[in-house]
Amino acid sequence: MTRLLIADDHLIIRQGLRLILETEDDFELVGEAADGAEALRLCAELHPDVVLMDLRMPGMDGLTAIEKLRASQPEIAVVILTTFNEDELMLRGLQAGARGYLLKDTDRAALFDSIRAAARGETLLKPEIMARVLSRAGSAPAAPSSTPFGLTEREREVLRAVANGDRSKEIATRLNITERTVKAHLASIYQKLGVDSRAAAIAIATQKGLLAAS
Repeated sequence: MTRLLIADDHLIIRQGLRLILETEDDFELVGEAADGAEALRLCAELHPDVVLMDLRMPGMDGLTAIEKLRASQPEIAVVILTTFNEDELMLRGLQAGARGYLLKDTDRAALFDSIRAAARGETLLKPEIMARVLSRAGSAPAAPSSTPFGLTEREREVLRAVANGDRSKEIATRLNITERTVKAHLASIYQKLGVDSRAAAIAIATQKGLLAAS
């Protein structure tokens, strides 16, 4: 059972999401918040597995709430659910630690898949979102030869594969290394970039031009 909390300042959105989520036997809606501060308080009390977080709310906004939640309760996964189709917001949200980014007109299947992936500790981005991330990466200035953050060329290869949506097993096959080695590279990448998820690593790498091939 995946325990869920909704953070959105619009009551009708929360009610609609509740009706949708209640159709799935493996979801349990444990709380609703109207702003970021209330979301943080309820997370501390209810310990949900996944939070569906709007970005623009009165008082404390969703981005601030995600950053504070990652600092205080990093085990809680966040999936952004917003009406704002803005690349900069998307990258900032992923960099802040969100494990998914969905627009409110998304279909039920994508919503459910993103929630379940987040609950497993994975990051799931819809193909169109990933395409926009990679498009931003393509327009970013290439990293200089002395790569920022001290990433090795092999780590950059792993990072590019992650940005393409490859799983660890697929990356291992492509680079002719073991899956354990891939995970070790990912751990090193996360440490050097100061992140704790694939989505955040992709966001940072996009902004810094680290995804361009050497």
